[in-house]
Amino acid sequence: MNKILVLIGLAILVIGLLWPLISKMPFGKLPGDIAIKKEGFQLYFPITTMIIISLVLSVILWLFKK
Repeated sequence: MNKILVLIGLAILVIGLLWPLISKMPFGKLPGDIAIKKEGFQLYFPITTMIIISLVLSVILWLFKK
């Protein structure tokens, strides 16, 4: 359990350090992502981005399991 928590912490640290580069990537603005903006209301639901991230993480975890 301790190793998992350390790995999660390191992953959050790396993502935080790389955030300026990550924010410039086209993720979050892909076709299929839902963005609704009305006066006093804003909804953003990145369906396509979540599917891509899930697939990438699944492949990475599958490779580590082997």
